[in-house]
Amino acid sequence: MFQTRTFFKTLFDEVVTVSVPLFKLMIPIILLVKVLEELGAITLLGQWLGPLMALVGLPEEMGLVWAATIATNIYGGMIVLYSVAADNTLTVAQMTVLGGLLLMAHGLPIETRIAQLAGMRMRVAIITRMLGAFAFAWLLHIFYDQTQTLQEPAQMMWQPQPIPDGLVYWFLAQAKALVMIQIVIIILLTFLKIMRMLGVEKVIQWMLRPLLKLVGIGKEATTITLVGITLGIAFGGGLLIKEAHAGHVSKKDVFTSLILLGFCHSLIEDTLLVILLGAHLSGVLWFRLVFAFMFTSAMSYWLTKVGPEFQQKHLMRP
Repeated sequence: MFQTRTFFKTLFDEVVTVSVPLFKLMIPIILLVKVLEELGAITLLGQWLGPLMALVGLPEEMGLVWAATIATNIYGGMIVLYSVAADNTLTVAQMTVLGGLLLMAHGLPIETRIAQLAGMRMRVAIITRMLGAFAFAWLLHIFYDQTQTLQEPAQMMWQPQPIPDGLVYWFLAQAKALVMIQIVIIILLTFLKIMRMLGVEKVIQWMLRPLLKLVGIGKEATTITLVGITLGIAFGGGLLIKEAHAGHVSKKDVFTSLILLGFCHSLIEDTLLVILLGAHLSGVLWFRLVFAFMFTSAMSYWLTKVGPEFQQKHLMRP
């Protein structure tokens, strides 16, 4: 009985420790993004991104799709995509390129702020996500263009329901999303606590250790990185914030883990979403995994070549 009470008390403390900073971060940013959207800032960003789309073989209108995704999430970008899809028939290759952009650079106001709280400079988080996403999309475009593969028209298999106009409907949609995040956090922390008690966490660390060691991520960050890869930055990042502030994970491991998670998170849900848009698994999963691990390895190696003073000043927060 005493052990059960202790278990739930410590679990409650962990849920509060992870949830409170996360929601204090997310709610103001959600409100700010909505204000910017109403002021036309997202449309303006789409106009800026439009000319870049030609470099990756996409119509200029896809700049607005990427802008909506950057500011909100993949669902937001999908809704915009369906509104412009009637005038732009994309091939599977093009949809895969677009899917790469959406997967690697979405929800940046929230996700880069999470990275900042965990220990990465925000400008580094934004630059690596944006440049990495564009570089990945360009490489996919070059590959599919040179090989002339996946040139058949893309078939969209699912369309998200748009949020009805009006602040009330928007507020209800955001509240529902936040409640779902809280439920997932509770389930996730309970699961991790049970795994820790049973020793499963150590087994997972042992299995993933060789792979993550190749990209410079220490064993202390293995489980948290796995959570981020499978469930997303909001969860893995929230745990990283907790562990980093407690001093359980080194700054280098936090930085390297966040680089990897920036390109490779929510691997199941997000990948399925862009596949339903008509993207091909080869690009949005396998090529993305290779790119994410190679980019992270390069960043980890670069960290060994720059001094602590440079890292502290330009890459990592105190």
